[in-house]
Amino acid sequence: MIRLLMVVTGVDHLTLVDGTIRKTGFWAEEIVVPHELFSTAGLVVEIATPGGVPAPLDQGSLAPEKNSGGAKVIKQFTEYLASLEDLRHPLILERLSKAQIDSYDAIYLPGGHGPMQDLAHSPELGEILNRMQDDRKLISAVCHGPAGLLPAIRADGTWTFQDYRLTAFTNKEENEVGLADKMPFLLETQLRDHGANFQSGKSWMPYVITDRNLVTGQNPASSFGVAEAAIARLSVQVAN
Repeated sequence: MIRLLMVVTGVDHLTLVDGTIRKTGFWAEEIVVPHELFSTAGLVVEIATPGGVPAPLDQGSLAPEKNSGGAKVIKQFTEYLASLEDLRHPLILERLSKAQIDSYDAIYLPGGHGPMQDLAHSPELGEILNRMQDDRKLISAVCHGPAGLLPAIRADGTWTFQDYRLTAFTNKEENEVGLADKMPFLLETQLRDHGANFQSGKSWMPYVITDRNLVTGQNPASSFGVAEAAIARLSVQVAN
């Protein structure tokens, strides 16, 4: 049975450059859509957060203007999230043993602005990703989730995903939501500075890149594509 670790932000805020606090958390679509696809495909999904705190929802992700499917989709997302006991009682990221980490076949990092506050600075997540990368396990992330890739630094100072083709929430999209000049850092810029071969599609449209064992998506609309690509790769792994 294929086992996947979903690492979700544990913070409900983002500290902006002027010191003000912006409420945030995880983005509903980026958990619900992949989790449902993973589960339907027969994957065992377990959720962890830094500190094992309940994963906080960015309430803005359930706003009507953020969900083209309207009230029906918002209701579906709300009910699905309520059914996920792991979101309220997740595993403690920092306490995952090497044996536990080795038991997973894949990892998935959903976004929301929360990961910019905690996952981007988590040495424990960096170590997990390095360990999984050494075994060429499936690593996937969407939107601001790729911020969690940043701490995957080797002992010699090199970044594990250097030269990988990948994508994430773009500087242009950050500017379009009015936060580009307020963010503690811009994710696209930071990934490029780390050595990523960053690529992107049109703003707000699905865009997914697979490079070797890494699958990334640009924005919330890419959640479905990231999950599908991850499942396809994992299915090939099992077949081989």
